[in-house]
Amino acid sequence: MKTLLTLKTKLVFLFLVLALVPLGIIGMFSIDTTEALIESLVLRQLENVASDKAALLERWVEERKQDMQVIAATSLLKSMDPKVIAPYLELVQAHYGVYNNMTVASSENKIVFSTQATDPIADITAWTTGPEALVLSPITYLPREKESSFRIAAPIFDKGDRIGTVFGTVGTNKIITIILQAALGKTGECYIVDKNGIFLAHKEPQRILTENISQSESFKNIFESRDRKRTYLDYRNIEVLGTSRKIGGTDWHIVVEQDRDEAFQSMDGLKRHVYFTIFLAIGSTLLLTWVISYHIVRPVRSLSQLANKLATADSDMEPIKTNRQDEIGVLCRAFADMAQKIQQRQDSLEEKFNLKTAELKETDHTLKQFKLIAERSEKFAALGRLGAAVAHEIRTPLTSLKLFLESIHAEIEISPEYTEDFTVAMGQINRIEGAINRLLDYTKPKELIFSEICIAHLITDIVSMIRPLANKQECVVETRMAPGLPEINGDKKLLEEALVNLFINSLEAMPEKGRINVTAEMDVFDSDGNPISCIRIDIADSGPGIAPENVDFIFEPFFTTKSAGTGLGLPMVFNTVKRHDGEIRVSNREEGGALVSIFLPVKSQR
Repeated sequence: MKTLLTLKTKLVFLFLVLALVPLGIIGMFSIDTTEALIESLVLRQLENVASDKAALLERWVEERKQDMQVIAATSLLKSMDPKVIAPYLELVQAHYGVYNNMTVASSENKIVFSTQATDPIADITAWTTGPEALVLSPITYLPREKESSFRIAAPIFDKGDRIGTVFGTVGTNKIITIILQAALGKTGECYIVDKNGIFLAHKEPQRILTENISQSESFKNIFESRDRKRTYLDYRNIEVLGTSRKIGGTDWHIVVEQDRDEAFQSMDGLKRHVYFTIFLAIGSTLLLTWVISYHIVRPVRSLSQLANKLATADSDMEPIKTNRQDEIGVLCRAFADMAQKIQQRQDSLEEKFNLKTAELKETDHTLKQFKLIAERSEKFAALGRLGAAVAHEIRTPLTSLKLFLESIHAEIEISPEYTEDFTVAMGQINRIEGAINRLLDYTKPKELIFSEICIAHLITDIVSMIRPLANKQECVVETRMAPGLPEINGDKKLLEEALVNLFINSLEAMPEKGRINVTAEMDVFDSDGNPISCIRIDIADSGPGIAPENVDFIFEPFFTTKSAGTGLGLPMVFNTVKRHDGEIRVSNREEGGALVSIFLPVKSQR
């Protein structure tokens, strides 16, 4: 079996190696080469876009600087006359269309004229007393205009003296719209940041001047020349390909990026083709292996499996069906005949085994019952010896003490203040005497005095007897007797005591306003495998029931859960029922409370 499996494994492995190794090498080389080529092409495209956008923005900023130099050099601004300056600046602002405001300030730091009074210039002194050349301010975001802007300040000279400064607030919407448009698929984007990584221009306006890329790998790739990566995680924590360019004359940088997944999307098709080819090769190899092994390995392996099942007595054996007329066909039919005979023999053995197992289980159950009866008999015998010893040691001196007290009471007049104490003492002596008598009755039961008993009358009398106690507890007692119940042979006094004991237990277990239901009807119970017709008496209460861990011990002598109980009440009930050849069962009801069922054979069975 192992040799055959090893042969097939080697065959499959050989075909797989011959088919897949060259194909896998070629496929991996193709994928790696294509990835490198795509990465190079995408980076070259990104660099071209970044260079074009940077050159465009640099040229646009330089044009704005030249504008301001030309404006500052005009004679109209040198006049410092608002009436002369106003028409010129308004015309310039309307002509260029990129200036949100044009302002002229004197050398005394006073605003001479401004095309927009709502655009104040903070700290004019820093601008009018600053450098003698053009100055660019940092980019700010104007919420009202919804665009980024910056100021260019140009000094105004007249005969070599600086007489003022002209400010141009440049709006960037038009140029930024062109800059941010990048034909780089769905995920390609351009944005501008300053030297601190703060967004100066972005397709999402809410990011401008509020967010930065200083904590992303994009920032390191722009401002750090070491360890530059072709792919990195951008500010969105998405892997991208990207590059950047610095804008000349500013501290701005333009960044161009594209998601790596989109850039390498064309690779997915190539990979799918490579994988499909590999899987096709695997399938072809497996098919070729199956065809070869079908006529060489399979028949011998099937015979080996059947032989192994026969050796392990496996019942799930299916004979090999074949029409072959060669030696393998003859061997298969011989194995099928042998398997059928072994199966028949095994079925016969299993049937005998099941019969013996059932007999053993029945014998074990009987032995357990005998053991239980023997244990109880041993306990009863021990209790009998204990009762005799107690009766001998206690009853005689107790009787003498009782007679002595009665004679004193008869001959000597007791003073009134001791009369109550005397009554209490006599009551306690009677109580001790009653306990001893109950113990003696249990350990040395009296002979049964059989008579014909009507169960319905017996239950009615007992219910009448305990009804005052039930009424005191506001407990309802209901009875239901099946009509035509036969009489039974039994000791009426003992049965009466047993039923009274059960009623008292139910009343003591229930709170006030409880309920006791008593039913009597015909039934059948099993006695040593023989069904016996009987009368079943059910006593059900609405109390808390019996704890599951106590159910198996309630009929054991001296077992009790009551603080003042002796643990002999239920054992005496059990003993009485057994002496009448009956059976008693105790269980908890689903709706709550305990249920005691007594099975007493009818008269015809005695």
